[in-house]
Amino acid sequence: MIRLWILALQMSELFVSSVVHLVYGFYIFSTAVASDLSQALNDCFKPNVNIGVKEDESRGGSPSVDGLPPIVLVHGIFGFGKGRLAGLSYFAGAEKKDERVLVPDLGSLTSIYDRARELFYYLKGGQVDYGEEHSKACGHSQFGRIYEQGNYPEWDEDHPIHFVGHSAGAQVVRVLQQMLADKAFKGYENSSENWVLSITSLSGAFNGTTRTYLDGMQPEDGRCMKPICLLQLCRLGVIVYDWFDIPWLKAYYNFGFDHFNLSWKKIGVWGLVDCLLGNTGPFASEDWILPDLTIQGSLRLNNHLKTFPNTFYFSYATKRTRKIMGVIVPSSILGIHPMLFIRVLQMSQWRHPSDVPPPYKGYRDEDWQDNDGALNTISMTHPRIPIEHPSHFVVNDSECQPMQPGIWFVKLPSS
Repeated sequence: MIRLWILALQMSELFVSSVVHLVYGFYIFSTAVASDLSQALNDCFKPNVNIGVKEDESRGGSPSVDGLPPIVLVHGIFGFGKGRLAGLSYFAGAEKKDERVLVPDLGSLTSIYDRARELFYYLKGGQVDYGEEHSKACGHSQFGRIYEQGNYPEWDEDHPIHFVGHSAGAQVVRVLQQMLADKAFKGYENSSENWVLSITSLSGAFNGTTRTYLDGMQPEDGRCMKPICLLQLCRLGVIVYDWFDIPWLKAYYNFGFDHFNLSWKKIGVWGLVDCLLGNTGPFASEDWILPDLTIQGSLRLNNHLKTFPNTFYFSYATKRTRKIMGVIVPSSILGIHPMLFIRVLQMSQWRHPSDVPPPYKGYRDEDWQDNDGALNTISMTHPRIPIEHPSHFVVNDSECQPMQPGIWFVKLPSS
């Protein structure tokens, strides 16, 4: 009887969570459509002026102003870049305030590795090359989107870039810097880690998040999904969305799996069935972002990622929890959206299964209780597992002076 009650509770939670996420997604999408319709109507009744301004906006060229390097903002999971969702801004309009600011549109659910490759070609130009070995292992095309002109083609050691990554975007930038150091891009054997002037992390996913397990990743290995969970519903929705391949829909929002060739034109009905059954596609090959965001997945990534001596590193962590009588709980009921409150509460109460080996040596549940509803605060500060990278926790901004490269300057939220 107790098991039936637990099962009913879990199914109810799954239903409510699914509905909330669907409603929120529909809200964002409908807002974008309404914005487009409003703009179209406005253009119909507005006299054609400012032609010169439009011509200036259409020009390509370097975003560098007065010799200052550009700032590249890299979005996180389910994020989007400039030009998607009718011009809605993931970074609150930052790209509209300074022409040096670039916001690439990377795959919102593609793996950290694939997104790092896409980011390189977005900046330098050319056709995205995911690498022959990786592409064969993961079952997708080696080549992807073509950038006729790079957004900063002069990018090199003499013209480095500032990167700002939010959530998973911070880890994308770290992987890209390592690829540059490893000279992993064919035709660019002169690349180096010094192409990156600084990395600033906003709630960065450096060490994974327990949210992945709550949403459906198996805590045993951090690679597979539970049979019934929110992520399984997400998987089915993404596969169907990409299979229908409706151009105007994908112009608004794209999950980034075009290189897996999931369109009905290429795989037909039986190919769709194969994907839905989990035999093929990104979810079968584990070449998508959620396995990278588990603690085990982050550990696998961090194994070969370095903090380099000539790059400046900054990290801003967040949390929505506080300790009351020795117990970590959401920081406020009134100050947090109800759905976020539930997520914060779930993560603060997460306990790694006692019958499953811990994700790394020295793991403690209490270290992972502070969170913001999406990521654990311990994961945001700086790379910690399997090896802790140099860091300095900043209380006063004056402590950052003089600036020192090769160390993570970390700013924690005020309690």
